[in-house]
Amino acid sequence: MSERLEDFSLGKTTQPKGSIQKVGVIGCGAMGQEISVLLSHSGIEIAFIDISDERIESVMKRIERQLDIRISKWGLTHSEKKLILSRINGSTNYETIKDCDIVIETVNTKRKGTSLELRQDIFKKIEAVVRPEAVITSNTATLMISEIASVLQTPERAMGLHFFSPVEKIKVIEAVRSLYTSDETYSIVSKLALLIGKRLIEVNESAGNVSTRMLVPLINEACELLMEGVATVADIDLIMKETSGLQLGPFEMADKIGVDKVLKWMENLYAEFGESKYKPSPILKRMVRSNLVGRRVGEGFYLYSGSTRIPKQGSVIRLGRI
Repeated sequence: MSERLEDFSLGKTTQPKGSIQKVGVIGCGAMGQEISVLLSHSGIEIAFIDISDERIESVMKRIERQLDIRISKWGLTHSEKKLILSRINGSTNYETIKDCDIVIETVNTKRKGTSLELRQDIFKKIEAVVRPEAVITSNTATLMISEIASVLQTPERAMGLHFFSPVEKIKVIEAVRSLYTSDETYSIVSKLALLIGKRLIEVNESAGNVSTRMLVPLINEACELLMEGVATVADIDLIMKETSGLQLGPFEMADKIGVDKVLKWMENLYAEFGESKYKPSPILKRMVRSNLVGRRVGEGFYLYSGSTRIPKQGSVIRLGRI
């Protein structure tokens, strides 16, 4: 067999096994955008997949606006912004993630019911293009990673990786092994956490992990207090912040997360455990039906004008509307 001079080139490098140079993000909504920015800021190349070219353009504009806000608050320089944006590229074609070392599924769907089948389909699409050693993760909080990964030919490469918003500030990630997850997979994810300055907290597989199972009953009980007329939205939030040390009250958290997302979490947990503490309050269902889902649409439990949160004055019967 003849040998070529370029085969011995000093400039030709082999990627070390287990190194992390490129990460794929599937579904670049609010959480996907936060994760992409954090990873890119840490020097990692990002390839994200979304549903259309128009959506990709919108995602890049939103990321740029968020970076501009950080610049205005002296949290970022213009040079850093350029570097972050240069490492983030979007596409509708799964082939663009074929050389990724880790892929993170962060899909947020408005479909009724669980998103299990959708996430399983995405996992199969990812596995069809990535390398055999690539790790596949999901940011889901309320679905079982074992069930999602069961459709893979090599389910040992998959695990749950639950980030928290704001991703930039919160220093922990819930790490969930499935029944199949290998030690090698966990080791690679641990390297990623180290690269981005986060601490992995391994939790046993359970719908809702720790964070969501604790948060959901708090928001639900706040809704019950509101419907009973015990106190107003703003007063319930203030009491909880002052007495428990929470940075946000339960209604402020619901608006920030998205009331529709909170409702889906509750429905998933209620379907899994059948316990009344996870049964969604009627007010949550009414708000979602009326598209009063929180900060991103300008109205939820509060009204929003730019970055200003404004308490509502109307009756709870009319969802705070006069």
